[in-house]
Amino acid sequence: MTIQIGNAPCSWGVEFADDPRNPPWRQVLKENAEAGYSGIELGPVGFMPEDPAVLAEALEEFDQTLIGGVVFRPFHDPAAWDDVMDGSVRTCKALVAHGAQHLVLIDSISPRRAPTAGRWDAAEKMDDAEWQAYKGRIADIARMGAEEYGLTVGIHAHAAGFMDFEPELERLLDEVDDKILKICFDTGHHSYAGYDPVAFMKRHIDRISYMHFKDIDPKVKAEVVANSTDFYTACGQGIFCNLGDGDVDFPAVRQVLLDAGFEGWCTVEQDCDPTLPDTDPLGDAKINASYLKSIGF
Repeated sequence: MTIQIGNAPCSWGVEFADDPRNPPWRQVLKENAEAGYSGIELGPVGFMPEDPAVLAEALEEFDQTLIGGVVFRPFHDPAAWDDVMDGSVRTCKALVAHGAQHLVLIDSISPRRAPTAGRWDAAEKMDDAEWQAYKGRIADIARMGAEEYGLTVGIHAHAAGFMDFEPELERLLDEVDDKILKICFDTGHHSYAGYDPVAFMKRHIDRISYMHFKDIDPKVKAEVVANSTDFYTACGQGIFCNLGDGDVDFPAVRQVLLDAGFEGWCTVEQDCDPTLPDTDPLGDAKINASYLKSIGF
């Protein structure tokens, strides 16, 4: 088993490229290297320079490999198609320019879903016509990424979007060709949604092409689900704790990967609010790297 461990700008609080709270992009690269990681994700396109020469020089300076990039856009909103396409094309071009492999598709947070994150029974469901159009938009971007840009495309379930819960994820997997769409499996979001990440991995390991390592504080999860707490408020309340401190069984995750002969990148993601006084992205990144090493990664 050859697994490499990376990290992502969201662990430094970078969710949107134009957020004034974002730390400088070079600081994120520098601290990622200091924490012991050899790879990093692109973050939201536009956060890191889109001039390939500028970013390539910095990646080399900090001895970092670009792993992949996330398109976190409103796939659920037909009126936002231009925005989805813009983010997708720019991300694909950036990944190809630096030899990165993984294009990750995430349906961004919907006001229709935000109050019911973690509660499948209460969540609003798409009707069949809306689902078919939604699925088609995801499939179109997946096909573009796979066929036009040669990338490995993974769907990523995310709290408070319309690709959140196991039944939705499994329906999509059944209806979209696995030649164009794999799974970027996020352990934390799967737990947030109320499911067992390890059990899902065992069922679908053959389709998992890429991993996001995230842990969930069960006490905070229970509170935010009960209170219908906004996703970003939940981040500020510490729902995503350091790896090994939450309810995700990472030794079991490792064993599933080991048994399957999984090879490639697994990326730490610990979404946080960078403005909170006790937020320490570099310290957390070091703790997470140390924990993963302690269990055999």
